[in-house]
Amino acid sequence: MNKVKVLVVDDSAFMRKAISGMLEKDPMIEVVGTARDGQEALEKIKTLDPDVVTLDIEMPKMDGLTALRHIMMECPRPVIMVSSLTQEGADATFKALELGAVDYIPKQLSKVSLEIVKIEKELQEKVKSVAKKKGKLKVKRKKTLEKSVDTVQFKGKVQKRDLVGIGVSTGGPMAVQQVLTKLPADFPAPILIAQHMPEAFTGPFAKRLDEICKISVKEAENGEVVKVGVAYVARGGHHLRMVQKVSRIELEVSKEPKDALYKPSVNELMHSIAAGVGKRGLGVILTGMGNDGLKGIEALKKRGGRAIAQSEKTCVVYGMPRAIVEANLADEVVDIEDMAEAIIRNLYL
Repeated sequence: MNKVKVLVVDDSAFMRKAISGMLEKDPMIEVVGTARDGQEALEKIKTLDPDVVTLDIEMPKMDGLTALRHIMMECPRPVIMVSSLTQEGADATFKALELGAVDYIPKQLSKVSLEIVKIEKELQEKVKSVAKKKGKLKVKRKKTLEKSVDTVQFKGKVQKRDLVGIGVSTGGPMAVQQVLTKLPADFPAPILIAQHMPEAFTGPFAKRLDEICKISVKEAENGEVVKVGVAYVARGGHHLRMVQKVSRIELEVSKEPKDALYKPSVNELMHSIAAGVGKRGLGVILTGMGNDGLKGIEALKKRGGRAIAQSEKTCVVYGMPRAIVEANLADEVVDIEDMAEAIIRNLYL
């Protein structure tokens, strides 16, 4: 099996060495070159033909976003952005994802720390997973405002499910955006979202979605009462759960359990939906590595809830959806462009 060839692009010599060192500890990855700015990166991509590029955002001569535009137009391939954990870093990262980047690496993850083994593993797996997308990427075009799903066909029907949980990881920001922008303003349920994302990114992510969606989107707050037609994004570094009260549903935002592999954990969210609303819950698993959400969806299905998985062909990484499909837990497997309609339909099934 051929090694995954990677080009590491960063203006910091330390970062180039750190990322290269972590990647090359995996025998299936070869760092074929490094570049100090976007201009040098474009030249090396054309000569070295890497399978994956890690690309810094802030660089001299040609910044990462400009370089990304050129890459996606002239020689498209999977690009992972190296992002600083700031408001500006988050905004630039989401812009990069819209331009065609498949994922991002938080910049602090490349520093030496006690969690270096976990970080190395995640980076290596991410690179190997997205490498499979080489040759399959399309240039991103500026989209007009998404047309929302027509809900007229469901008028008068009995709604059987009134809470939606979405679990998502690698490739998630654009997948979630594709789903939420198609939901109508009168969407008849609250939505809870567990997206694997750093704490500095979840607030800007929710704000960005709120600006472009017809439904309201916000970062979840501990103790708040959920409202129909609002999507709540779990805060990075915290778990999001729902708690059923006598006449309302409240949100619980907590760092417990601290030893969970992911914060937020999709399993924690789905388990709470299973316990809280049971058969009235709908679980949706989108693109992502690993199998976070499998146990939670299993619990939800045992209580009579339904589950939808994103299709392999539309996932950046077909890990989390694959886990529930192979466990025969998915009631439907749906392309991401049809997911909003599928979610609404399943509220009435």
